[in-house]
Amino acid sequence: MPKVRSYVPSWLNEPAPGQKLFASSPEDARPPAQLYSSKPKPGPRRTIAHRGTEIFVAVGKQIRWGSLVRLKESWDSKQSKSVFGSSLHRKADSHTSFEVYDEEGENGSNQNDTASEGYRVIKTPVADDIRQLIMSPNEDYLAVLTSHTVHICILPDSSHLTAGDSTPFRPKFWTLGPTTHVTSRSSVSTAIWHPLGVNGSALVTVTEDAIVRVWELSASDRWSFDRPTLAIDLKRLADGTSSDQDFSASTSATNHGFSPDSFEMEVASACFGDRRSGGWSPMTLWVAMKNGDVYALCPLLPSKWAPPPTLIPALSVSIVAKMAATEEDASISAEARLLTQQQLDWMADLDGQEPKLVDGLPGEPVTEVYTRPAKPGAIPKLQGPFYLDLAPVQDGEDESAQITDIYVVGEKMSTGDLMTGEDVDLELDDSHDGLSLSVICLLTHSGQVQIYLDTDGVEAQWLPTRKMKLAQANGNGLESEFPTLLNFQTLETQTPSEIQNVKGNWPVFSSDATSRYTFFVTQSTGITFVSLSSWVFRLESELQSESEAGSKFRIDLLAKGNGSTREKVFVQKRDFYPLAACASLRDPDLGYFILSATSNNAVAVFFDVPEDEFATRSRPLSSSAMYEEEDDEERQALTIWEPRPYFHAPGALNEGSRLPQFVDHLKAGPRRPLMQQEVRMSPVTLEIFTDTHKLVSAELDPLNTAVAELFRKCEALQAELREQIGKTNEVRQRVEAISGEDVGGEEPVSEAVRIQTRLERARSRQEELAQRMERVKSKLGKSSSRELSDYERAWMSEVKALESTILGTGEMAAQSTSKTKPPLKRLEEIERLKAELAAQVSRLQPLSSDGQHDKDKGEDRPGSPGPNNGVKVPVDIRKAKYAQVRMMLERESALVEGVKTRLEQLNVG
Repeated sequence: MPKVRSYVPSWLNEPAPGQKLFASSPEDARPPAQLYSSKPKPGPRRTIAHRGTEIFVAVGKQIRWGSLVRLKESWDSKQSKSVFGSSLHRKADSHTSFEVYDEEGENGSNQNDTASEGYRVIKTPVADDIRQLIMSPNEDYLAVLTSHTVHICILPDSSHLTAGDSTPFRPKFWTLGPTTHVTSRSSVSTAIWHPLGVNGSALVTVTEDAIVRVWELSASDRWSFDRPTLAIDLKRLADGTSSDQDFSASTSATNHGFSPDSFEMEVASACFGDRRSGGWSPMTLWVAMKNGDVYALCPLLPSKWAPPPTLIPALSVSIVAKMAATEEDASISAEARLLTQQQLDWMADLDGQEPKLVDGLPGEPVTEVYTRPAKPGAIPKLQGPFYLDLAPVQDGEDESAQITDIYVVGEKMSTGDLMTGEDVDLELDDSHDGLSLSVICLLTHSGQVQIYLDTDGVEAQWLPTRKMKLAQANGNGLESEFPTLLNFQTLETQTPSEIQNVKGNWPVFSSDATSRYTFFVTQSTGITFVSLSSWVFRLESELQSESEAGSKFRIDLLAKGNGSTREKVFVQKRDFYPLAACASLRDPDLGYFILSATSNNAVAVFFDVPEDEFATRSRPLSSSAMYEEEDDEERQALTIWEPRPYFHAPGALNEGSRLPQFVDHLKAGPRRPLMQQEVRMSPVTLEIFTDTHKLVSAELDPLNTAVAELFRKCEALQAELREQIGKTNEVRQRVEAISGEDVGGEEPVSEAVRIQTRLERARSRQEELAQRMERVKSKLGKSSSRELSDYERAWMSEVKALESTILGTGEMAAQSTSKTKPPLKRLEEIERLKAELAAQVSRLQPLSSDGQHDKDKGEDRPGSPGPNNGVKVPVDIRKAKYAQVRMMLERESALVEGVKTRLEQLNVG
């Protein structure tokens, strides 16, 4: 869990220029009671997108661009100048709204240094409030979504936005599907940039009526924004039986009749796995329905797609291995064989292609572009609805149980099978570490996070053709198994009181910039941090472990343990304005933080930069680890102040009253004579008083709430001030104690004396612990009664066998069935042979003169008759044989001596 370091910085608060990025426009500055009087349709609010340290904030129908680094630097420079008494730049913050700019008149007072300070307005052609901003993977497109329309903004380079001109910037906008995404049709649920699109230019839109459209955008082709390259109606696909049917979306704008699918398949959200994921995850579209059903569409690809370098080889290896296993196993069903054959045909089409090389971003390698395989087909089979195993029991009619968002973490890239037989291992970064299963997280209206594991693994599937279906029916093929997701954990991010008090809450997920397995949940009551890292890596080690002993017990402990980490990092006490989905940023200049916004102010939470999780695991224990608990209060750093959220005064205190306008309307309306007369009791007067009472009460209620909150904050400030004074006093006492300047009842002690005393106490404690350890060792040695291991038993039997064979004692000598002779008998035989050979040598000594005579002549006649056996042996051969025999005798003698010495040592031991 990252530690909260601070909240909204000064350069994002009023009167800093950064606050203007989030300030509401004049037409939106209405009382909270009337802000949602029209009851807009609930939905996700992702109004913040970022490109590095540049952020794009949607406010109403505008998009505001800001460079956080430039905003911070400009504000710090102004503050540093004001400290030294410079008042030249104190009037730079006099303009508090972007709407001061007059497009026709070009008011020069608003053209000073707004662009150089790091913010600017981007004009949009939208006709309704912007609800979502989605940045493309290559950060050159920005998808702008309203409730029913989608617009694509061609983002300019940062140099164009930081130019000296402060007028509103007008980039190139394209309307996506001008006849498709319109107000007369279903609203747009979500838009996702396809992770395998060529240079991040493929966009997938999903509407609430379960229609998926794939758009392949090109700035040089205007028709790519007009019609999608692939449109799939999931309601038709769910009822489909063969790939020959028509699953395309209807182009008619007329209303359709009643269908149960219109309620059961009402889309809440959809998402892809990450591009860095392995297997089929990057091309699997997960769709979550509002009623809780989950579907998968795999593989969903644009006509031109660019996979990572290791994706296609890894899929090829897995498909070939699966095909080989299918052919060897006769019990596999006909549908499984058909699916494997379809995947093999799909991969064969890819292997037969020659990829086209396309230049990527500067500094990146060339991208290989493939064409979507034509076989088995472009439209995959709709897998689902998944059976949510061990899912929490909820009432389907309860609105708080409806799904609002889905977040998928794909399985890690598996390169073990890919590099089999290779001499060099494939080196991947740390992002490829993780779980070999996909993690699917669902979010409900009540803020409940449901975490599921895809234990079966979603693979590519297609509907069979009509001929294949007939052949399968004739062969009595079995039905496919029902897909299942295993519920691992369920987390609550809101208390029951918060759920009851918040209306129109629509929680959403936000990814984290530091890890794939951490994310944030943004809702009306605050922002919650959730981390899956506490169990993901332990579960992966259990899944990869080859030992099955006790694995079930360990996995049960893992499932029943604490599980995921959950903590609320920001709490919003007022629920008048919903929070925008937070964006996570990590930059060396700014740090690690999340950025969100209300309708008028920024919300930021800065964290300590997280360290490597594995550093603490692999770090060896130091010798001073036993003293970590000792004097902890003296060694830990004392924080003088705790980080607290920035307090924004309620907007009701700054809003004007509508009572003067009401009075002016009465004076100018048909009731004008009554305003100039005395008050008389009449129905008209009663009506005037009733309308006035409604108006005043509607304005007083927010004012009373705002004043009460301001009063509570003032009281809290007093308590915080007292706490800070107490901590400051504690720091002062500690400084005086360290420097030896404290004057108490005892004499001041210097720091050197304190350190020496502490070292002596540590040494004495170490000696005491060492003595205790020796005593424990001695007790353990005496009380140890463990059985001998197999190696110890084998060694003991070998010692006994040597003892029986050499010394001739024990039962092993009588029971020995070894074919080899005992060493003693071998020694006796060697001595006998030695005596015989010595006698033979002595008998051959008289022939040495003849042998010398033959040697002098330079002739050796081994065939000449001798005095004994009729054969004359040369002298050098006899000497060599004699030396060989002597060497063998010495070796045997050394062996016997060594065995005796070992036995003596064993007996002594």
